[in-house]
Amino acid sequence: MTAMMDNETKAQAEDSVVASASIPAEEVERLTDDIIAALKTVYDPELPADIFELGLIYKIDIEDDRSVIVDMTLTAPGCPVAGEMPGWVENAVASVEGVKGATVKMVFDPAWTPDRMSEEARVALGWY
Repeated sequence: MTAMMDNETKAQAEDSVVASASIPAEEVERLTDDIIAALKTVYDPELPADIFELGLIYKIDIEDDRSVIVDMTLTAPGCPVAGEMPGWVENAVASVEGVKGATVKMVFDPAWTPDRMSEEARVALGWY
């Protein structure tokens, strides 16, 4: 599965991915595309947009052993699915071929704001 991304989304992905130098560049690109595609299957149940397009993913770190650490946030710290969403993200990322496991770190600094959303998410929410 390869993610189809517009230029804005691709730039966001490149800015948020940190990968080991020991993994070949073409494999990092494939993993990045596939991880993003997996993240785009996880939706915030209160908003009709996926967590990647909402800008909830702050960083994707692909380690030497191909484990992945995802720094993410929520639209609000009191989000009703705060306890469940990290598990959804871990499962989605861990399902990517070549990934040896996934860990999600919840971060709230900087706080999420709507300006982190992609144009696609703004259109889906009618916030354009």
